[in-house]
Amino acid sequence: MGDVFKEQLVKKLPSMRTRILRFLVIAAAVVITISALMAIPQFGVIVAFAVCFGAYYLMSFFNIEYEYVFTNGDLDIDIIYSKARRKRLLTTHLNKADIMCHVEDTMKIGELSGAEVTLDYSSGVVNEYTYAFLTMHNNKRTKIIIEPNEKMLKAISGVLTRRKLFLKP
Repeated sequence: MGDVFKEQLVKKLPSMRTRILRFLVIAAAVVITISALMAIPQFGVIVAFAVCFGAYYLMSFFNIEYEYVFTNGDLDIDIIYSKARRKRLLTTHLNKADIMCHVEDTMKIGELSGAEVTLDYSSGVVNEYTYAFLTMHNNKRTKIIIEPNEKMLKAISGVLTRRKLFLKP
């Protein structure tokens, strides 16, 4: 049997909270820039430039994508900000997962509700490919929500046993 390697990008859709924060960052930048230009005309341009740069930098943290890399049973999840900065969020071996099922699977939801921590690495919208698995992460029972596509699910099903993986019919 050969090596299994699959990767996938999932774009996080902006929530209402994210939209409000974007608006507040832009509004604060406009107010501070106008105030600086009126109050300190000599240094107002420098302050305005610094505030606009800071607002642009903060706005880059609102454009989020998750990258799933599945290699021979290991799942790595990275977060990518504005298609430029990457940070590793999670590395786990799916054989250590207690259970994996669709997030709306009412038969198995009781087992998933026993998690101490929930980490959502999906687009934020529940669809037919939104799955959750239960594993130990940082010495805590953790429910991790992901959104693998059909190819990724097929690769994962090759690693997990039938008693651990419950695909949506």
